[in-house]
Amino acid sequence: MNQTTAHTTAKPQALPLRKDVPTHLTWDMTALYATPDDFYAELEQASQLAEQLSSTQMLSLGDAASIIRLLELYERYLIILSKAGTYAGAQSAVDMTDSELQIRARDFDSTVAKLNSQTTIVLQTLKQADETLLTQAIDLNAKYKAFLTDLLAQKPYTLSLEVETALVSLSPVLDLPYNNYEQCKLADMSFPDFKVNDSEGNTKTYPLSFSAFENEYESDPRTDFRRAAFKAFSSRLRQSQHTIASDYLAQVKKEKILADMRGFDSVFDYLLHEQKVPRAMYDEHIDTIMTHLAEPMRRYARLLQTANGIDKMTFSDLKVPLDANFVAKVSIDEARDYCVDALTLLGDDYTDMVKRSFSERWYDFAQNQGKSTGGFCASPYGEHSYILLSWTENLGDVFTLIHEIGHAGHFYNAGQQQNYLSYEPSLYFIEAPSTCNELLLGHHLLEQKQDSAYQRYVIASLLSNTYYHNFVTHYLEAHFQREVYRAVDGGKNLSTEDLHALKKATLQQFWGDTVEIDDDAALTWMRQPHYYLGLYSYTYSAGLSIATQLFKKLRSGDSLNDNIIDDWLAVLRAGGSKTPAELTQMVGVDITDKATLIDTIGFISELVDQAIALTEQMQEG
Repeated sequence: MNQTTAHTTAKPQALPLRKDVPTHLTWDMTALYATPDDFYAELEQASQLAEQLSSTQMLSLGDAASIIRLLELYERYLIILSKAGTYAGAQSAVDMTDSELQIRARDFDSTVAKLNSQTTIVLQTLKQADETLLTQAIDLNAKYKAFLTDLLAQKPYTLSLEVETALVSLSPVLDLPYNNYEQCKLADMSFPDFKVNDSEGNTKTYPLSFSAFENEYESDPRTDFRRAAFKAFSSRLRQSQHTIASDYLAQVKKEKILADMRGFDSVFDYLLHEQKVPRAMYDEHIDTIMTHLAEPMRRYARLLQTANGIDKMTFSDLKVPLDANFVAKVSIDEARDYCVDALTLLGDDYTDMVKRSFSERWYDFAQNQGKSTGGFCASPYGEHSYILLSWTENLGDVFTLIHEIGHAGHFYNAGQQQNYLSYEPSLYFIEAPSTCNELLLGHHLLEQKQDSAYQRYVIASLLSNTYYHNFVTHYLEAHFQREVYRAVDGGKNLSTEDLHALKKATLQQFWGDTVEIDDDAALTWMRQPHYYLGLYSYTYSAGLSIATQLFKKLRSGDSLNDNIIDDWLAVLRAGGSKTPAELTQMVGVDITDKATLIDTIGFISELVDQAIALTEQMQEG
């Protein structure tokens, strides 16, 4: 880690085209398919399997053995789609302006829509099978127990074969809100340059893009620059507000219609059913955070204000670094070493996976025009993961990296023990392994030096990246999202202005008088794709609560469970074979008790107190 004491003021360069990006910064998709022709050939194989799956012979379920045969063939079919879907979908995210990549993704989507309409009858036939026969199938081959148990739970909400087939056939159309949002955001939304006067009165011009703003500008320590960037960014967002609002409201209305069609009491019950989480727990989660987390985060905002000499805190100031004069630049090689060292306690198999991920190019580190913002981990069954991020050499990038490695490690372990149909865990649990990795990284970095400035830098990184971004930002998304669904569930038609007002009210309720929330801050809901993924946003704070409790056990050597590491690896290997509550019970964490969440918030509050104390020490010194 290269440490300097001054923030660079060099004018950023415009992002390169994808073709000009060095190969070593890109992922190697040839591990999936050597050529696009191989991809299309395997799609054809999926088509042949779909023909077999929909045949009368395969769908004649006369005994338990016939059910197992059907599931084994169905699993082979789905594994191909998992692999092909990553190849087409993940690649399209690296350059939304590349027509070849986008056509390939659309080819996959249209092919899968056709195949799924053909194979919908598989699930329908299974759901209509006699319950005794399904139970006998579980006894015959226990590896399908979790899948068949979930299938039985879905039976009350299953529509007729004709309707289910029609819905699958319409999936390309039903997915348009999300696809349109991504196209609008990444392909059509170009940003004009903006101008800022420097300390000497000279006017400088800077390029603007989603990636530049979210990866660099909104955390720039120069207040005038940061606010100018936010104003210019928000101005361009506002020009697309009605288009994006139309996309989002179409998504919400679609989900409400599907919830009603399937007989759920509310859209919340519909979206939470698959997560295996009751609505009462979801509501308590959101309400508890608003009650207990707002105060320590307001203290953190005031610390940022004081440390940076800011006249008043605005929404655009919340990602300012605590110490602008302490800048740590981290190379990719250094980041690899930090990740390996931080995760050593998880065992050789896990760290060997991490080492291989770098040598085998599982990552797309490049920054280029048209690339999706943020980061994600795509994990096709039976293959290694593919991780997308944009490397800026900041310490925050290392936290993002080890977060995505957490997802890769989760699916790597689950893939060793679970069949495809029990591979994916509940959405409620999915962020726990990744955020636990972030906390392990923070702990490892804190052990490197006892210097107050360095210690504060690492703690501030945990607060700003792990907790502010993954806990607070996504929680505020979830709170806003709940208000939107409540309105739609109650039969209200929302407008663009309503969405702005709901987001603004959420931010004001959380930050109070500590942070000024203006009309530009109200546009923040337009920036995230999470709203198109069901009740996803709240799972970050849920996962981080689980991760915090696990981290405390891992680092304290909890006397109640000396085998906590082995238990945690067993949780990872369990995949989706257990409910979230069952998974956390394996490591002694009770997510049904709000005291768990309150204790996690207490941990965050302690980090804020440590940052304040270190600041006072530095000032006294």
